Amino acid sequence: MKISLSEDNELLRKSLSFFLQANGFEVDQFSNGKEALDAISEKEYDIILTDINMPGASGLEIANHVRTELLRDTPIIIFTSINVEQTELDAFEIGANEFIPKPVSPQVLLVRIKKLLGANARAVTSV
Repeated sequence: MKISLSEDNELLRKSLSFFLQANGFEVDQFSNGKEALDAISEKEYDIILTDINMPGASGLEIANHVRTELLRDTPIIIFTSINVEQTELDAFEIGANEFIPKPVSPQVLLVRIKKLLGANARAVTSV
């Protein structure tokens, strides 16, 4: 299963990527929202993980692009350190499936990914 991971915090991005790869996922990492948008436009991902605040394009812009331009129903999980209810509501309004506040727990993230991907994710992580 293929994951797009967009996060400008290098330590968090690399640690989440390592954890997800150890659990059987293929992860494309992006530190810039524009790079993530370009890749998402060219490739199909099973799930999209994105921070809200990034250079190039925000996580909300990525989610909006996936839903309105690409017309894809790819599951999207947004995480952020912004603790504002309206930001979370905006994320859901645009089409995010999940919203996780930072610091992101890798175990919680994995549970949410499995929930969104269903049986396919369970098969990957049991390999």
